[in-house]
Amino acid sequence: MKATGIVRRIDDLGRIVIPIEIRRDMNIRDGDPLEIFVDKNGEVILKKYSAVAELGDFAHGVVQSLHETTHLVAMMTDRDGVVTVAGGDERAYRGKPIGPVVLQAMDGRETLVFTPERHGHDGSIFGGDGPCPFASEVIAPIVVHGDPLGTVILASTSKEKPITQLETKLAQTAANFVARHMEE
Repeated sequence: MKATGIVRRIDDLGRIVIPIEIRRDMNIRDGDPLEIFVDKNGEVILKKYSAVAELGDFAHGVVQSLHETTHLVAMMTDRDGVVTVAGGDERAYRGKPIGPVVLQAMDGRETLVFTPERHGHDGSIFGGDGPCPFASEVIAPIVVHGDPLGTVILASTSKEKPITQLETKLAQTAANFVARHMEE
């Protein structure tokens, strides 16, 4: 744990303000859920909560099935990064922060499809600089009770195997299936 040197008081309603510098550094946005942990030494720890990451084996089973069906790289993200991957260089993608294109799909609550002919986004679907490692991809948002919590992504590294309407429908179906599972 790293000390910040910032001290805040709890108000009469039990609230504490997390300084903007810490929220920026930790990518905590207004409305983000935080999980509260208490350890045996009496320390209170706040951690960003990811409902998608909590799915664990279920989420991995969904992307594994997508990969086995399509032979494409299949990923599931939350609002911050890639939670699980099947196909391709899994270690290279898992845990990577998401880029603005993925946030656009979530915030717009719309499925985005990029083919080799219309690979119309700058940079990568991942955060940071660098070119997109894929020739085409479909990004389908996972929307639970009106809130975008993550995405299902199918991506092709080959221009000869572009994303088609079938893969688009599969990604949308998987995203809707995960959303329904989370709503229960």
